[in-house]
Amino acid sequence: MSRFTLPRDIYHGKGSLAELKNLKGKKAILVVGGGSMKRQGFLDKAVSYLQEAGMEVQVFEGVEPDPSVETVIKGAEMMRAFEPDWIVSMGGGSPIDAAKAMWAFYEYPDVTFESLCIPFNFPELRQKAKFAAIPSTSGTATEVTAFSVITNYQTGVKYPLADFNITPDVAIVDPDLVQALPAKQVAYTGMDALTHAVEAYVSTLSGPFTDPLALQAIEMVLDYLPASYNGNQTAREQMHYAQCLAGMAFSNALLGIVHSMAHKTGAAFSTGHIPHGCANAIYLPYVIRYNAKDPIAAGRYAEIARRMGLAGTSQQSLINSLCEKISAFNKALQIPATLQEFGIQESEFKEKLSSIAELAVGDACTGSNPRAVTPAEMERLLTCTYYGTEVDF
Repeated sequence: MSRFTLPRDIYHGKGSLAELKNLKGKKAILVVGGGSMKRQGFLDKAVSYLQEAGMEVQVFEGVEPDPSVETVIKGAEMMRAFEPDWIVSMGGGSPIDAAKAMWAFYEYPDVTFESLCIPFNFPELRQKAKFAAIPSTSGTATEVTAFSVITNYQTGVKYPLADFNITPDVAIVDPDLVQALPAKQVAYTGMDALTHAVEAYVSTLSGPFTDPLALQAIEMVLDYLPASYNGNQTAREQMHYAQCLAGMAFSNALLGIVHSMAHKTGAAFSTGHIPHGCANAIYLPYVIRYNAKDPIAAGRYAEIARRMGLAGTSQQSLINSLCEKISAFNKALQIPATLQEFGIQESEFKEKLSSIAELAVGDACTGSNPRAVTPAEMERLLTCTYYGTEVDF
């Protein structure tokens, strides 16, 4: 038996933020990030709409990119003091991911972070509050997913939390919130969305409910991401919907080792954080070539290329076309082709390679990858992504 879970309500379209005024409750806490929503006036609008709904509102501000365990605990403490019946989070993936984890600690103060890291091991939520998510970037799709990624900066490791309990009750996908996104963020989040859809389509848990969503998302990203990157507002609106479709697919089909690698390398190097979407974009063509050694995965990748109208008559030529298309997108979006080009120091890469490979193989996303991977193979694959060498194993 398989399961397919989405938010009960997904509101979309320009101005859909106003749906907040229709939520039913007494108190709402609004969790936001670094200030862009405040600067653009959306935070004030959201507070006003919630107050129109008759709710008392508190705001938890300052969730950092790649939210920390400490931020999650701090937010949960504020929730326990305020006792909201709605948790509303607005912003990029980070504040929404943080708010999902806060939700668990709010309702279950004695739960441990270690227990939440076990996939699908959350306690039963909605004992005290429901959850509404409003994305301000077009990539993570956390507004419709059963996932949250929290970083332990003591160990430099990102932990993906997974449980259908943390799928939001309400998602508001308002393209007004992404109109002012910087081009670099459009690039990174757009390639994150593409990776979500591609990995969902070849996942061992893909199926008839997720495949159409994944293919539609891939088609829309290929159609609209370059124009969105160049500031076209119609394309930007379509990308906001595309990433949401990709999220619906991967929340139910799960992901693969592109994400395993991105999770374990993002905060691993002293030269600086690798943005999640950037890491995914670098790794995706290499992982496709690795996974395509599996005949079932090869057929799925070829099917993506065929559906997207890419050149090729044989299975291998279609897979090559797909990899070339992704690499061409990366180049057009000014995303590095390798970790070396990104700026990771060779000595540090070599020093940490073995432990990163071990962690990546143990990541929650590895289990649904279409081809099994050992730590030794992961080392070889990561080495290919560092130097830009061919994946021939």
